[in-house]
Amino acid sequence: MKAATAAAHHALDERLGQFDLTTTAHYRRFLQASAAALLPLEAALEHAGVAACFDDWARRRRSPAIMADLADLGGVAIPMSLPVQRPDRAFVFGTLYVLEGSRLGAAYLLRVVAASADPKVRRAIRYLGHGAGVGLWHSFLSQLSREPATPDDEVRMIESAREAFAVFAQAVACA
Repeated sequence: MKAATAAAHHALDERLGQFDLTTTAHYRRFLQASAAALLPLEAALEHAGVAACFDDWARRRRSPAIMADLADLGGVAIPMSLPVQRPDRAFVFGTLYVLEGSRLGAAYLLRVVAASADPKVRRAIRYLGHGAGVGLWHSFLSQLSREPATPDDEVRMIESAREAFAVFAQAVACA
């Protein structure tokens, strides 16, 4: 899945580079863009039955964390409308590939935020720090490797991952 989504991942990373996460205004915009994508994607995952696939879903879910950070910075989340999704296991695994993988980049972004001169920015780290040190990415990959998937399921997982990257890219473009 990594190779199949590399271009979308790289394009999103390039767009995220527009934010100076050490300033309140830019960090708030980053969080608002992230929330615009994250909130509807997590809602779609719940509709698709993510909790039946991942019994630790409540621990993985980051919507409350990003909402708390936005509240601290005076931001507002406006969730995007998503295209109609096929709520199946392939959607769950493909979308979670993006959401769980974003924890790796969040660790880097957290270090950037920690360098801010603004104490409000430095305190609003629930989203970026969510699940740090818990091994959620590795446990996701382990479960993905055990998922019985047909070739059609694998194609759907890749499509779902690309769609999730596109949702984030659109949210960042609108920020």
